Amino acid sequence: MSILDSARAGQNALERLMNAIPGFKGYRDKELRRDADGLQREHLASQLETCKKTLNDVSAAATRGGSLDSINDVETARKRLDKVVARIRYADRGYAGFFAPIKVDEAALERVYQFDLGLVVGVDRLTTAARAAAGAADVRAALGGLIAEIDALDASLAQREQILSGIQ
Repeated sequence: MSILDSARAGQNALERLMNAIPGFKGYRDKELRRDADGLQREHLASQLETCKKTLNDVSAAATRGGSLDSINDVETARKRLDKVVARIRYADRGYAGFFAPIKVDEAALERVYQFDLGLVVGVDRLTTAARAAAGAADVRAALGGLIAEIDALDASLAQREQILSGIQ
């Protein structure tokens, strides 16, 4: 069951009554979709925060082992990871005010919601790459792979912004 389905199923009697008001159900559905999307993105950002802990372990091991040349790669990965975490956590929710120049319709919100569900794959790949870097014999090569995964996830977040701005 998706987060959106759980939110719909968890409505109380008053919320179900409000959904019976003509025009209000569509408004409530958009709000539920936005809230579910926000919960999903917060969960993904939390998962990525664990990758930063893994990077700390890689950095500590490199320092203890005297492999100081990989510390720069760890810091590059950490900075890019911080950027991606912030982009996911604080991404636009798809709200469009009454006088907003760009209106976000329900179809675009659905595409964004589906896109955000697809981010799970990117986050899983990034998490796997972070774990691989922690146990790799060639730490610099593994960190290069991790940085590539971070950059790929960052690029996909740009697509999300294009959907909301009406470019796609």
